[in-house]
Amino acid sequence: MHWFKETCNGLGLVVEVKKKIHESKGIQKVELFDTNYGKMLVLDGKIQVIESFEFYYHEMLVHVPMFIHNNPEKILLIGGGDGYSLGEILKHEPNEVLVVEIDKNVIDISGKYFGTGKFFSDKRVTVVFQDGAEFVKECREKFDVIIVDGTDPSPASKTLFSKEFFENCHRLSDIFCTQSQSPVFQINYLKDILRRSKNLSNRKLYLGYVPMYPLGLWSYLVASKFGYPNLEEIKSRFTERKIRTRYYNPEIHLASFALPEWLKREISSLI
Repeated sequence: MHWFKETCNGLGLVVEVKKKIHESKGIQKVELFDTNYGKMLVLDGKIQVIESFEFYYHEMLVHVPMFIHNNPEKILLIGGGDGYSLGEILKHEPNEVLVVEIDKNVIDISGKYFGTGKFFSDKRVTVVFQDGAEFVKECREKFDVIIVDGTDPSPASKTLFSKEFFENCHRLSDIFCTQSQSPVFQINYLKDILRRSKNLSNRKLYLGYVPMYPLGLWSYLVASKFGYPNLEEIKSRFTERKIRTRYYNPEIHLASFALPEWLKREISSLI
């Protein structure tokens, strides 16, 4: 037994590890560990997935923007090579999903150890191996929803946090959503994201609890050209689509947009 530690700004998360299952180095350093909470995927030293807890993150990243849209048929997922976000998207029965992932190794390893390869094999899914920022820069297709499931800012993902990237995604979509880091120990990352996304219409920040990420509180940024549905509309869509979840529900959807006072003060000039 040994301990895996992820830290930032003097705070972090410690996970007891039974053994290392896999390690490889390509575009990113990919590590897979066995823990008491299932297998844990780590990219460039940052925890991405722990099996017992993945749904807290992926359900909130995916279902909030997907339920904001009244009929999400064509989806672009940028990142998300572990496959869990794609699995949640497919629950909505879209006509097509395009996945743009920079690192094929992540898809291959996750498919082998997490069993998510079946999602990428779905006939509605097309996978392109390319930098997401380059893809949306050249893209002329339009999407109902674009979801960005990227890692913490790193050499492999830093382009997914640029002003140009956010504006290109907004140009191509009705609903755009990205994870936006911890509002507690990564507040500067969050503020940078808000500054760079200031030209997106109807931006909102929402929060969720994610036990597999340091300090548990996580943020997401969404921009909607349609505005936002009320609770009854969300409930109606949730019932009609017959989606089974473990964390997300319509009440949590609405409540996630309520921000604590300290955070509202921190970002008051940015959103």
